[in-house]
Amino acid sequence: MDVAAVSISMSQASLAQNVNIAVAKLALNSMNQTGADLTKMMELSVNPGLGSNFDASI
Repeated sequence: MDVAAVSISMSQASLAQNVNIAVAKLALNSMNQTGADLTKMMELSVNPGLGSNFDASI
């Protein structure tokens, strides 16, 4: 192999690794958000009737 081919191959491998890391970060952020949303839902379910009824007078 010549130097140019090795350089291109290494560059492509580096790009693929960077893309994989970016996708993994997106998945991790999504999982963290889902966990936070689930925690919030569980906290709100402690008082399920809270806020379901209100009195309005005009």
